[in-house]
Amino acid sequence: MRSLAFAVLFICPLLAAQDDSFLIRGATVHPVASAEIQNGSVLVRDGKIAGVGRNLAAPKGTRIVEGKGLHVYPGMIDSGTQLGLAEIGSVRESVDTGEIGKFDPQLRAEVAINPSSEHIPVTRANGITAVITLPMAAGGDGGGRRGGGAGSIITGQAALVHLDGWTWEEMDVKKSAAMAMRFPSIISGGGRFGGGDLPPDIAARFSFTESKKNYETELRELKEFFEEARRYQKAKSANLKGFKTDLKFEAMLPVLEGKEPLVVMASRERAIHDAVQFADQQKVKVIIADPRELGKMGPELKARNISAILGPTLALPLHEDDPYDAPYALPGQFYKAGVKFAFGTFNNEFSRNLPYQAATAVAFGLPYEEALKAVTLNPAQIWGVSEKMGSIEEGKSADLMITDGDPLEAKTQVKQLYIKGKTVDLTNKHTRLYEKYLNRP
Repeated sequence: MRSLAFAVLFICPLLAAQDDSFLIRGATVHPVASAEIQNGSVLVRDGKIAGVGRNLAAPKGTRIVEGKGLHVYPGMIDSGTQLGLAEIGSVRESVDTGEIGKFDPQLRAEVAINPSSEHIPVTRANGITAVITLPMAAGGDGGGRRGGGAGSIITGQAALVHLDGWTWEEMDVKKSAAMAMRFPSIISGGGRFGGGDLPPDIAARFSFTESKKNYETELRELKEFFEEARRYQKAKSANLKGFKTDLKFEAMLPVLEGKEPLVVMASRERAIHDAVQFADQQKVKVIIADPRELGKMGPELKARNISAILGPTLALPLHEDDPYDAPYALPGQFYKAGVKFAFGTFNNEFSRNLPYQAATAVAFGLPYEEALKAVTLNPAQIWGVSEKMGSIEEGKSADLMITDGDPLEAKTQVKQLYIKGKTVDLTNKHTRLYEKYLNRP
């Protein structure tokens, strides 16, 4: 019995290791960071990419995945979601996207993630292997995409996570990828297309004078909070007697030291301009999230090396006199301005549509290669994890998808998906319902 127990303990780790070690051969490999490889191979060992090229030799006993006629791409990254934090928007108990208070930098989105969320398998079935999950209440950006402002300004630490794991610790890629912030703005009505900061019925309750007053108050409070955080930083550095730790200001230290960026929700050109000026004044790094117009800010963003997370292209115009294709053409404008960007859905139920948002931009001026980078390599670079993921290169995490065509096309099917080299089950609520009603008597 002792011998049997020893054998089981010895063999089980070997089986586990084999599960994340394999060779994909005969496929068209799209590394993203370099040219595609016809009849290529990808060798994965212990969950990491060990080789990319043609005619790779696999160690004896390595599992072979035949890829003839198929394509291999890196897993996609959605740079703006609430996956794992919100399940059903109308059910308060299933939403954990924020707390009461204007300044909550100590909050960590990662620890609130529900790994069993139904949104996760639906999203990854379309080739999305990692997401940024934001502690941002619906409508908290003041941009009108999701309704009215939520009142919070600094909402907590956004997390970069893999979409597989029993616990949030297993899903972790980067615990604090950025500090989420809604930049104060002057709210306005919805306009003919409903693209304003607030729906018309709600906006009607606010006069311009009142909105401007609220904006100035919030901006003053934001600057005061940063001043308090800097005083705390100096007091801690001086090791003053009687110094007491404050979790809010502790969470701000990486931001003040330039180690962690602020991801700022700023939709309008004026808000983007104000956010950039604020970042200059405070000497902090900033990423603009969900901009809905670029205006004259392109050269300024490029000069300061500020990246952007673009929201859905399949949206209505922001202003009533905008061209119908303004949202579709926006990524092309960022590209021509030389601003690095990635795509985020800022959504849960439609996070699976991430590749189609990028595809729409291709039809309106964005080069295809840039669209593909905007859902793979660019987000990895923006979030500071390009040495770990974002492309098919040696040493990176084996976040891979095998498809029967271009992943930006709706007709393409994801045949297999791997996260850290582990095969991920592609069944989800949609496929279960499909099978259920397909077999209905």
